[in-house]
Amino acid sequence: MRQRLSVALAAICLLAYIACNRSGANKGAQTSKLPDEVDYNFHIRPILSDKCFTCHGPDANKREAGLRLDIGDSAFKALKETPGAFAFVPGKPHQSEVYKRITTEDTSLRMPPVNSNLALTEHEIDLIEKWIKQGAKYKPHWAFVAPQPVKPPVVDDEKWPRNEIDKFVLQGMENAGLKPNGEADKERLLKRACLDIIGLPPTVEMMDRFLADNSANAYEKIIDTLLAMPQYGEKMAIHWMDVARFADSHGYQDDNYRSQWPWRDWVIHAFNENLPYNKFVTWQLAGDLIPGATREQLLATGYNRNHKITEEGGVIDEEYRVEYVSDRTNSFAKSFLGVTMECAHCHDHKYDPFSQQEYYQLYAFFNNVKEVGLESTVGGPETFAKKPYMEISNEEVKGVLSFINKPDTNRLIVSVMGDQDTTVRKTYILNRGVYDAHGTEVFPGTPKSILSFNNATPNRLGLADWLFSPKNPLAARVFVNRMWQEVFGRGIVKTSGDFGMQGELPSHPALLDWLAVDFRTHGWDIKRLMKQMLTSATYRQSAVVPKEKLQKDPDNVWLSRAPRFRLPAELVRDLVLSSSGLLTKKIGGPSVKPYQPKGLWELATSGRGLLARYQQDHGESLYRRGLYTFIKRTVPPPSLMIFDGSNRDQCEIKRSNTNTPLQALVMLNDPQVLEASRVLAAKLMQEKSDPVEKAFRLIVCRKPSEKELALLQEYYKDQQQHYQGKPAEATKILNVGEYPLPEKANKPALAALMQVVTTIYNLEETLSKS
Repeated sequence: MRQRLSVALAAICLLAYIACNRSGANKGAQTSKLPDEVDYNFHIRPILSDKCFTCHGPDANKREAGLRLDIGDSAFKALKETPGAFAFVPGKPHQSEVYKRITTEDTSLRMPPVNSNLALTEHEIDLIEKWIKQGAKYKPHWAFVAPQPVKPPVVDDEKWPRNEIDKFVLQGMENAGLKPNGEADKERLLKRACLDIIGLPPTVEMMDRFLADNSANAYEKIIDTLLAMPQYGEKMAIHWMDVARFADSHGYQDDNYRSQWPWRDWVIHAFNENLPYNKFVTWQLAGDLIPGATREQLLATGYNRNHKITEEGGVIDEEYRVEYVSDRTNSFAKSFLGVTMECAHCHDHKYDPFSQQEYYQLYAFFNNVKEVGLESTVGGPETFAKKPYMEISNEEVKGVLSFINKPDTNRLIVSVMGDQDTTVRKTYILNRGVYDAHGTEVFPGTPKSILSFNNATPNRLGLADWLFSPKNPLAARVFVNRMWQEVFGRGIVKTSGDFGMQGELPSHPALLDWLAVDFRTHGWDIKRLMKQMLTSATYRQSAVVPKEKLQKDPDNVWLSRAPRFRLPAELVRDLVLSSSGLLTKKIGGPSVKPYQPKGLWELATSGRGLLARYQQDHGESLYRRGLYTFIKRTVPPPSLMIFDGSNRDQCEIKRSNTNTPLQALVMLNDPQVLEASRVLAAKLMQEKSDPVEKAFRLIVCRKPSEKELALLQEYYKDQQQHYQGKPAEATKILNVGEYPLPEKANKPALAALMQVVTTIYNLEETLSKS
């Protein structure tokens, strides 16, 4: 027992060391004097959550098998092999074996062990001591307690807040000794709002109108205008494609073509129609089960079928069918509950209170679709959508499904969740997650630690009702946190895909609960939520970073300035196309294949199927928004991936945000960027206005300063002189892209201005939201 306790104590101390130092909300709080009025259960839970305290071996899946410091019923039991000893004695740290081990001077007993090269700080030791003195109470994890109505706090500066959001944020700032930045200038504020709402830069005309509007509600009016634009749905759909793991190919080795894009058209349509979030999700989960289901509701269920599907001969049918059901289960948990349920696929969750049995109870909801693991192989009948699917007719596109941008030619089929089995397929716990290792039979249910499933309808529609119950602690919290992440660059819970024990604590817990309750009680209105965030004083701050704030709050956890971060991959493309005038503005339709280095698909293909070779599109299809770029899972588009796009293999809640030399190389050499530079330069040369100043406004979305303009104009003159003496070089540099070159173009002058435009596209401010 002594050895087992030592392992457990080593683990808790190591985790304490990590947890207390990784959270932005805890940074700077290194004082050893902890106030009595604070409930330290909130801070201690991440330290006590590591399931490595359980024994390992044959009984590893039995929760009562070993010492568990993260579960009260286990932690307070007498240590069998050390009579009279307890890991924790409530109210008495000096009688608690845990506390003894972390404070002892005996190096043979001290935890963490000396040879680990780790040591707890005084603050960390005091935190554990204070919690034990408070009674070592084991309360439910904060995220598994339903949010309750919260009153906005009273703040010292009553003039700054514009809405309730600001009061919560300002309280955090004041507690951290920070003050908010002043409001951003109108040009930067307009660019920021346009990128967040429609994903496109403002036009010069829009800039001029907004600058000339001195009314008190000028900013609110522009927000309403942007929210009403059809491009809003396209921008919102970008994130949802990651969540829903949408792609244009089936995946796996053969990775053949999939015709799932009408479902994407529906997502755009749903956002533009402001379909309430509870309906938006319910239709995707169970639209086919709604009494009198419409064709639109059936199409929405394509969400469930966006996972990878094999077409490879020799696979085991049931193995892959189980993979598909597992994917739906995992995606549901991560998308809508913000938990890592997949960890319980093979055994009880090692960190969160989810058993393997509960995993397969959730799995049971998705186990009754009439599908097979292998429907056809590449080389056989071409199946662009796997059964069950819906076929969309031309009549429907002209009527009930008019939001689908269907070409005149192709049979159009989409994988959906209809055609249920008439008899319920049995579901079993799969021992160690093996597809054919059936254990105990289970029935549809949900994790009790979140909310027990008491619905009389044990199917996906009942699951959706459970999800949006006022008692469900996660549905509203998870979504408002993700929207906050989209707007501010970082969620109130930084780990937006993990609200569990290993996730980060919320930086503003009261604000998160207020937003969740407000969102739910106002009809799950997504546009209203977005407007709340974008009209707040918090959002409207300048992004300037004073040195003092950088030192006090380098990660901007307390939001005393507007965040500054690079645009998502799709928006980098959209900005280039829109500012140059090349952008094709139609909404929806099939995915397109823009410029791409030769040979990528051919080097990574089995040689079978329609996608063995890359066939680039032409004409207006070359200039569509990044949302519509063709995603082949095994070879995703390189220009998007270099800017951290998703390959859509699985549900992705938050993309990484890297900064690599490859990104600069794309902006300097990508044919799309160079073509856009050439086309914009040619247009500007035909206008009477200063081409350099106009280019700057179109791309950076503000007027250049005198210094900036002078530098660019000097560079323009230098380039003109250079190309006047080298006309052949000018001709060569202009030979990029398929958009036609103007007849009788002054090639040296055009090449020079093209270089200026390319330079502006490469400015850090161009590619940032600030």
